[in-house]
Amino acid sequence: MYTKDAIAYFKTKAALAKAAGVRKPTVYGWGELVPEGRAARLERLTNGALKYDLSLYQNRDGIQKGAA
Repeated sequence: MYTKDAIAYFKTKAALAKAAGVRKPTVYGWGELVPEGRAARLERLTNGALKYDLSLYQNRDGIQKGAA
């Protein structure tokens, strides 16, 4: 799940942070992707309007390990 999509859904970083169960500064540190556990939580909370896509995280891990 892309952070920008989650912010767009919740309208503000503060609202996203509340929904994700974190403090607002945490959202600023997420980077491009919402952390996996938070993404799964947000998918449930939004009844699937936001999608947790496992492949996004698998591809990122491969790139980080140099397995591109």
